[in-house]
Amino acid sequence: MSFNSAKEREFEQLVSTITAMVREQLGHEPGSGHDHSPSSCSTDEGDCGGCGPCSRKIIELGAARIGANGAELDPNLLRADLAQYIDHTLLKARVSREELKKLCSEAAQYCFASVCVNAANVAFCVRQLRGSGVPVCAVVGFPLGAMTPAAKAFETKEAVRAGACEIDMVLNIGAMKSRDYALVLEDIQQVVQAAKPALVKVILETAELTHEEKVIACSLSKVAQAAFVKTSTGFGSAGATEADVALMKAVVGDELEVKASGGVRTAADVDAMIQAGATRIGASASIAIVQGKKSAVKRGGRRAAGGY
Repeated sequence: MSFNSAKEREFEQLVSTITAMVREQLGHEPGSGHDHSPSSCSTDEGDCGGCGPCSRKIIELGAARIGANGAELDPNLLRADLAQYIDHTLLKARVSREELKKLCSEAAQYCFASVCVNAANVAFCVRQLRGSGVPVCAVVGFPLGAMTPAAKAFETKEAVRAGACEIDMVLNIGAMKSRDYALVLEDIQQVVQAAKPALVKVILETAELTHEEKVIACSLSKVAQAAFVKTSTGFGSAGATEADVALMKAVVGDELEVKASGGVRTAADVDAMIQAGATRIGASASIAIVQGKKSAVKRGGRRAAGGY
């Protein structure tokens, strides 16, 4: 998605106006922003150092922003660093301990940005990854987002207590559709507060939202001081698109980062999402991606088991 100067200025003005209106409507004062420093994430089980850059320092690699100005990416150069963009993901309901062990072993071998699992599996994965430098990310309110802010906050606290360094929460889609922005904001804020010092990614489930709703959801995520906005759960009707990633990046600017997930299954997909503005990728086809193999499922398709 590209903008000429006039359209870009118009878009930025629209985003600023919406953000100001939301803040005025909710009586919210802007804060100082989320702490992305490496020291903001530490657990008794280990830290985010070790095998390569911390997931919160991916942006420092430089490659994360290469595509933002339309520059061409060298696929061979990109592939060498692909793992450091990817949250290695396993979220199906019937996952076994053996599958989790394999997931963690792969994450340690390839040094993925994180392992992303359901909250009940966080403690097990933290133990498996001890000393590897790979952090654990937990999904919260997953995959529907249709529970109370207090319930999401409690699940978040439990996940962080178990060792999660990152939280991927699902937006309250029904509240967004109902224009209950106060509830949407409260939902995100409670998770952000409960997650400290872990960072929070807000899953918008973009396939379910209109253009206006995507802009407002991103603006509310900024107000709530989340660290990322994220496209999809991977369990919805569709996954990430370059257009949605570009829109989300245009709204959040440099204040937040963007995670693309859902249907990202090849190195070419990752390339496209990074060029659109993503600095993190959620994928279950991570090994195929870093090895440059073709996926059995076309991009945008859904596996029978659901997920990324």
